[in-house]
Amino acid sequence: MTTKTLIVGGYGAVGREAAAALVADTAVLVAGRRPERARTVPGATAVRLDVTDAGRLDEALDGVGAVLMCTETGNARMARACLDRGIDYVDISATPSVLAQLEKLDSGGATAVLSVGIAPGVTNLLARYAAGRAPGRPVRIGVLLGSGERHGAAAVGWTVDGLGQERGTWTAGFPAPYGRRTVHRFPFSDQHTLDLPDVRTGLALDSRPATAMLGAANRPAVANLLRRPALRGLTDAVFGGLHLGGEGFAVTVEAGDLRVSFTGHRQSRATGLFAAHVIRRLPGMRPGVAHIEDRVDPAEFLTGLAAEGFQLDLGGVPSKR
Repeated sequence: MTTKTLIVGGYGAVGREAAAALVADTAVLVAGRRPERARTVPGATAVRLDVTDAGRLDEALDGVGAVLMCTETGNARMARACLDRGIDYVDISATPSVLAQLEKLDSGGATAVLSVGIAPGVTNLLARYAAGRAPGRPVRIGVLLGSGERHGAAAVGWTVDGLGQERGTWTAGFPAPYGRRTVHRFPFSDQHTLDLPDVRTGLALDSRPATAMLGAANRPAVANLLRRPALRGLTDAVFGGLHLGGEGFAVTVEAGDLRVSFTGHRQSRATGLFAAHVIRRLPGMRPGVAHIEDRVDPAEFLTGLAAEGFQLDLGGVPSKR
């Protein structure tokens, strides 16, 4: 990789991890509206960028070969600007409405990869793998996140916005040390974009009390109350300050008798590394706009990602590097 890579939202938790992983491979530009307020990323160059400013956008994209979008502000505008210029585009968005806008874009011969990260991302790849080995069986995805990890305001806001949108609970089997946990169906985009007949995704937190609180908040009446303008600031503050657990995470997918999983620590690091792996593979990918499961082999990609310090179990002997 010799061209420049622009990371929009490069000062956030995920963007910084991706930038740190890529600086040895490519010239990395980390972009945001107020770079003077952000911590520097060693080896990367800071760029001031407002996606709504056409002049600055043209300047920022000059000489860039790939863009990694780590925010949910103007995604379709940014993607269109990239693809019109023949610049490859990678997006970590987890919001179905944002992904629906991106899916409609004409790639113009460039490559755009969507559903990059943990959920969506790892979830998509494990679900595609499991469905291929247990065809016709319902696919159930369980996502367990560490309630002790500090997340940015955007991630907290996304979680609050998702409360009450999906209904249903079930018990999912997670690898040790988590065991079987109740998961609450949540509007992760994978269940809406995966080309599978019967797929659902549920959320749990590593802290059982925090998961119980999530279940209570996920009731439509309670969720609507928590999102009222008069309470929204307080709701975001409470969810953002909820640090009852650790920094571990786990994804488990069950289809029939098959159970596969991916586990580790620090969700932000895993998402950033996932994105970096995608950026490195862009030159060998087919052009067009597609979700990650349609551009890589699930087992091969996840095995490579596991080598970064995560554990992968594809229904046989777990692989840990």
